[in-house]
Amino acid sequence: MHIDTLKSLALDALEELKARDITQLDVSSLTEVTDLMLIASGTSTRHVAALAQNVVEKAKAAGLAPRGVEGGDNADWVLVDLGDIVVHVMLPEARTLYDLERLWADLPSDGFKADESFEQFEERASMS
Repeated sequence: MHIDTLKSLALDALEELKARDITQLDVSSLTEVTDLMLIASGTSTRHVAALAQNVVEKAKAAGLAPRGVEGGDNADWVLVDLGDIVVHVMLPEARTLYDLERLWADLPSDGFKADESFEQFEERASMS
């Protein structure tokens, strides 16, 4: 599935159940794990679970089996891994605590390379 179609599917699923403060982070230059992260807030643990479940159901209806779901009922944070997109649904308190937006924004775009030592990475980062 094309990433724009997948993003629309996930956003529609979140908006359908009134997710709050939806943020998109393009992390394609920062990690090979995923290209885009969607972060949204729910108003209660039940709302967080329902939002994540709606994303899973919409993905399955489109013929895409999520790679994984972490968290669940009574969780303050549920992660839905759709491959090219990872969806984080969180209570506002958890979102503030973990501050994923800042965490990913603060990473250098030319992050640690697999073939260099940590000392080489630190030296290169200090020159930036």
